[in-house]
Amino acid sequence: METMFAVAAFAASLASALALYAGSPHCRWPALQGWRGTGGWVGLALAGLSLWLWVLTLGGGAGLCAMLGTWMLAMMALPYLAALTSAGASSSRGEE
Repeated sequence: METMFAVAAFAASLASALALYAGSPHCRWPALQGWRGTGGWVGLALAGLSLWLWVLTLGGGAGLCAMLGTWMLAMMALPYLAALTSAGASSSRGEE
C-alpha cells in the first residue's frame, strides 16, 4: 500500500511540474499551449496532493523533502527536455 502511495506521490509531483511549465509563457511544447491560463492552478493543486501523499508515505519532514526533491528535479528537467525535443524537430525541418 505504501508503494502505491509513493508511486502516486511521484506521479503527482511530475504532473504538477508539467502543469506549471505548461502554464508558463516559456513553454516550448505546442501541445501544452492550451493550458496557459489554468496550468498554474492545476499545478499548485497537484503539488498539494503530492505533498499530502508523500507525508502519508514517509511522515512530515521526509515527505516534505521528497516532495520538494522530485518536484524541483522535474521542474529543472522539463525545460531541457523541451529544448531537446523542439531543437530536434526544428533541425529535421531544415530550420535553424
